[in-house]
Amino acid sequence: MEIMDRPDFQAEIRELNLAYLMLAQNMLRHDRATAMFRLGVGDELADVIEALTAAKLVRMAGSQMLIPCFRFDDAQLARLMAGEGRDVVSAGLHAAILAAGKAGGGEV
Repeated sequence: MEIMDRPDFQAEIRELNLAYLMLAQNMLRHDRATAMFRLGVGDELADVIEALTAAKLVRMAGSQMLIPCFRFDDAQLARLMAGEGRDVVSAGLHAAILAAGKAGGGEV
């Protein structure tokens, strides 16, 4: 595929970023502790996200980078979260436990 034929996905990235930032801000305003855990952010970043004005949300969403990112780089964890290898409930619980251990910096 030539460079001219490659989509840049800028509009899609902007929409995803904006939706993510709005969701994150809403979550933080309703239940900060749970939101911080689910988003994988600390106090300082949570403060920044909460304080963003609508204009700053839009400006930040327009960056060329995806703001949300995978919280794991482990293929086994990804497979568990997708429900592979076990029944769906067990796989989801196991994945949540592993992800929580990685988010806290510990090994599970």
